[in-house]
Amino acid sequence: QVQLVESGGGLVQAGGSLRLSCATSASIFSRMAMAWYRQAPEKRRELVATITPGGSTNYPDSVKGRFTLSRDNAKKTAYLQMNNLQPQDTAVYYCAASLKGTAMADPMWYDYWGQGTQVTVSS
Repeated sequence: QVQLVESGGGLVQAGGSLRLSCATSASIFSRMAMAWYRQAPEKRRELVATITPGGSTNYPDSVKGRFTLSRDNAKKTAYLQMNNLQPQDTAVYYCAASLKGTAMADPMWYDYWGQGTQVTVSS
């Protein structure tokens, strides 16, 4: 069983930055596609970023240019750097992993999920 542990959430003022981490002990981390999603109250889960095992990333327009997803295979950790945060970024952020070898936008693609970390951006 693959466990994903998120950290780094918190309260930040608009315009500020946070870095979320998603760590695992899984030996196959380097072969996993990773993704971050977020879900605000009474809203659907929304894709934030994906990264393939090879390091190719993809972002929706809502975060493009502000968020950066990276991975450190030696540390078995994926990082989501979030800059210029805005109140509309407030949500619970979830890390997800897929063993299927590539990254997709559909949350059903992902086999494992973390417990979520709260990000709150004040105006």
